[in-house]
Amino acid sequence: MAEHSSFYRDLGDGLFASTHSTAGPWSPQLQHAGPPSALLGRAFERHQPREGMRVARVTLEIPRPVPVADLEVRVRTLHSGRSAEILEGELVADGRPVMLARAWRLAAAPADTPSLNPAPAAPPLPGPQPFEPLKGAYADGYVSAMEWRNAEGGFNVPGPGTVWGRQRIPLVADEPDTPLTRALTIADSNWAVAFELDHVARLVINTDVTLALPRDPVGPWLCLRAATTAAPTGSGLASGELHDTTGECGRILQTLIVAER
Repeated sequence: MAEHSSFYRDLGDGLFASTHSTAGPWSPQLQHAGPPSALLGRAFERHQPREGMRVARVTLEIPRPVPVADLEVRVRTLHSGRSAEILEGELVADGRPVMLARAWRLAAAPADTPSLNPAPAAPPLPGPQPFEPLKGAYADGYVSAMEWRNAEGGFNVPGPGTVWGRQRIPLVADEPDTPLTRALTIADSNWAVAFELDHVARLVINTDVTLALPRDPVGPWLCLRAATTAAPTGSGLASGELHDTTGECGRILQTLIVAER
């Protein structure tokens, strides 16, 4: 198993070197969408920050695979009001955009806002487990740069599932992670937790990721509870809850291509 130190190294001026730890399960040359999503989230948090404002929702579009290569991060403000802003970002590799993103940055709710959380509690964090990557997947990149603990189902068990995970390494070398970047690093794994479509016989892959956070996640361990919806002549949808050790903290949606190979 390869050694891991960080997902990226900051080269300055918006440029980042991608390490082998970003590689996804399908190829050592192509990134899992989690780390680049988090890299855009990091940029949103650092772009013209305002006191009392927080990123509440991020939607990422993946027009083409993100290569394990140097990436340029670009961010701009589309709209800025007293209590809400829309930010837009993109990742560029070899002169082409490989990931697009928009985020809502909102005023934090008043301290006397009711605490509402209708989702059932996630299963408790299990103890350490043997590492069991998806069968046939490339496991020396992102998959092993994370620690996984199955609570219900698993990556090799068809059907809805519940999995706890945490990063073994920081997003960017020599930098602390934030609640937003940790959530984005794991969010794209949602549909793998919900494997219910045969991704070997057919092309099944997500085109996007939407993460909504009514509150900031707490701590390094995050739980994905996910399921898949699909229909003939339609497409797929992986939907999930994001929990930390104190309760639900977010929701995830991913549109799935379901096509003949």
